[in-house]
Parts: sequence; structure tokens; C-alpha cells
Amino acid sequence: MGFAAPLLAEVTIKFDAGNSSLGGDGQRAGILLLLAFLLSFGFIRLSTRLMRSPKVPWWPGSVKPGGLHIHHLVFGIVLIILAGFLQFALQPDSPWLEIFAVAFGIGCGLTLDEFALWLHLEDVYWSEEGRRSIDATIVAAIIGGAVVLGFAPFGGKEGNTDSILSVVAIVAVDLTLCFIALFKGKLWTGLVGFFIPVFSLVGSIRAAKPGSPWARRFYEPEGKKMSKAKRRAARSEARYRRWQDRIGGTPHLPSPLGGEGPDSEDRGDSEGKQP
Repeated sequence: MGFAAPLLAEVTIKFDAGNSSLGGDGQRAGILLLLAFLLSFGFIRLSTRLMRSPKVPWWPGSVKPGGLHIHHLVFGIVLIILAGFLQFALQPDSPWLEIFAVAFGIGCGLTLDEFALWLHLEDVYWSEEGRRSIDATIVAAIIGGAVVLGFAPFGGKEGNTDSILSVVAIVAVDLTLCFIALFKGKLWTGLVGFFIPVFSLVGSIRAAKPGSPWARRFYEPEGKKMSKAKRRAARSEARYRRWQDRIGGTPHLPSPLGGEGPDSEDRGDSEGKQP
């Protein structure tokens, strides 16, 4: 207890946007990039859902010049390349810095919305595999938000050796808890826990997911811990899928992987306005 008291007194969790390493023009551009990313993702998801809705037949469909379906990630990649190249080559001041940041953010939103297509090299947008695009966007938003808002998990008094040692000790403990949470299959608590340690603590304490390395290593296949983990995982998965459906729409097409579903062209024709 003699060591823990000063350690906890010296180490604090800091949220200080004004003093972050991205202060000034860099922070402003970063925030605009993040907002553009989130808004473009939200818009394109709304657009693709409206394409499927019979209530809004006037909503424009997919871009298909000459019958070729051009996915919106193509436009996102072009925007990322142009904005990134111009920013590095010209290194402009305001307002072009912010303009390029917004263009880059829009490109990221359009591209990550079809992350599942990168991963599977198949048009799985409205299949179960398409849910991974939502996962990737959430991860990017968490990391991007923490960076641009200058979220520093730990800080101590400058020039204080005891404080530095305390920070090192706390960071080591937090990283260990994050690793345990990830080893238990808790992606979100492990990721967020790096910035907000209480999440990694909760993730490391709670039961592991059934298919995680932790469960395979420490849980008996038919034991009480595995049964508890399966029940909790089923509830958590159902709750998370409901949120995924609210954000990105409910998958309604069979998986094209492994030859179980129709090819991309047939899916696009059957849907009418496949994004």
C-alpha cells in the first residue's frame, strides 16, 4: 500500500485537446478529417439503404456506365490518393490543408464502407460477411478520435522521476490487461482499454468468448465456464448485431463465398440497385 498510494496520486488520465501533439492547424485538420470520414460513411450507408427501399424509387442507384458496376470504394480510393499526394507534395497552409483533410476523410469513409470487399475480394456488402465493414469503421473511428482529440491515457509530473516510474508501471499493467482482453476475444474492450484503462480491466475480468485462444486454453469444452461463456457470447452477439443492423442495414443475401451464392452480377441484378 505504501507504493500504491503515491503511484495512484502521481498518475492521471488526461483528456486535453488544447495541448495535444496535433495542436493548431494539424489538430483542426485532423478533426475535420474525422468528421468528414464519419459523415461520408453515414451518408453512403443511408444511400445504399435507400436504394433497397421501395418507398423511395426516385433515389439514384449504383453507378453503372456501360453496365459495369463501379463500387463507391473506387471513388474513395481516388480521393485518398489525390488528397494524400497533394498534401505531401504541396504541404499547403490553411485553407487548403483543411480542404485536403476533408477530401481524405470522405475517401476513407467511402472506402472503409466496403472493407469487407477488400477482405474477401467478393461483393459481400449485403451478406453476413459485410458486417466486417461496420467493425472496421468503428475501429477506425475509435483510434482516429483518440488521436485527433489528443487523448493521452497517462500523464505525470514533468521532471519527476518517481512519476515517470509510476507511469511506466501503470502503462505496463494496462498493456497487460489489454493483451488479456484481446486474448479473451474482447476486441472492443482491448482496443478502447488502451486509451481508457477501465475498459481493459473489465475485459480482462469477464468471461472469454468461446472461440478465443483463452477459452481454448483454459476452459473445458463441456465445463461450466465454457457454458457460461457461450451464453454470454450469444447475448452479446445478438445485441451487437442489432446495433450493426441499425447502422448499416440488415444483410439479406446469401454468402457468395465457397460457391454458396450467386455471383456478383446476379446479385446486383436481383437486387435492382445494389450499391
